[in-house]
This record gives sequence, C-alpha cells and structure tokens, in this order.
Amino acid sequence: MPITAIYTASATSTGDGRTGHVRSSDGVLDLDLAVPKEMGGTGGALTNPEELFAAGYAACFHSALRGIARREKITLEDTAITVDVGIGKRDEGGFGLTVAIEAEIPSVDHATATRLLDEAHQVCPYSNATRGNVEVSLTVA
Repeated sequence: MPITAIYTASATSTGDGRTGHVRSSDGVLDLDLAVPKEMGGTGGALTNPEELFAAGYAACFHSALRGIARREKITLEDTAITVDVGIGKRDEGGFGLTVAIEAEIPSVDHATATRLLDEAHQVCPYSNATRGNVEVSLTVA
C-alpha cells in the first residue's frame, strides 16, 4: 500500500558510522556517536543508533497510545512508555534488533491498559515498520 508522506525527516551520517557523527537536515539533531562498551566500544557520554531508535519509537508509540485513548474518550494521566532496543547476532548471520515496550498507564485498570497497548501497537508507524522483521514484546508495568 503506497504512503503519501506528510513529513520527511532527513539525517546524514559522516565519519565511521557507529563512531562517526549524525546531523539532521535542520541541525536540531547534531551528535557524535560511540559504540557501546558492551559491543567493544568506548561508550561514555555519546549516543548510538540503538538509543536514537529507542527514543524515536518511545515517543511515537506514546503518541499512538494517547491517540487511541482520546478516540475512545479515556482519560490518561501520568503515562510513560519505555522502549528497550537490543542488538545481537542473528542465527542466519548478520545482526538484528529486539524491542521491548513497557507502558506505565496508572489511570486505568490492567485489562484496559493491555487493550490500549495492543491497539497502539497496531497503529504506531514504528510498530508497523518493524512488524514481521523485529521481535517486539509488550508489557504493562
């Protein structure tokens, strides 16, 4: 199904990829990157692609969750979405990602929170992009 984009983000990576630099076309994002210690790098105060992906997915998923709640006239308070992105070797070769999404939705009962989480997973653009390609787990805290 074709998609007509209403917004396009653009970023450029320079240097050595995971130990290089990324900059968005508008200059708002302008970061040096480092390989995490767990992957043999220096880590430290620099970010990495998995952190950037986790941040984007968390914000997008949170927006989807709140949109579903608004549509259903459910008032949400003090919500938070945490996304953990893992990277590791695939059995087939190369590397792959895992995603764990944890939702804090204290203003509704557990069954409602679970339903909202599942529905948000069906409409979130990041979830749609990863579906069938990345193992994603959903948990209500």
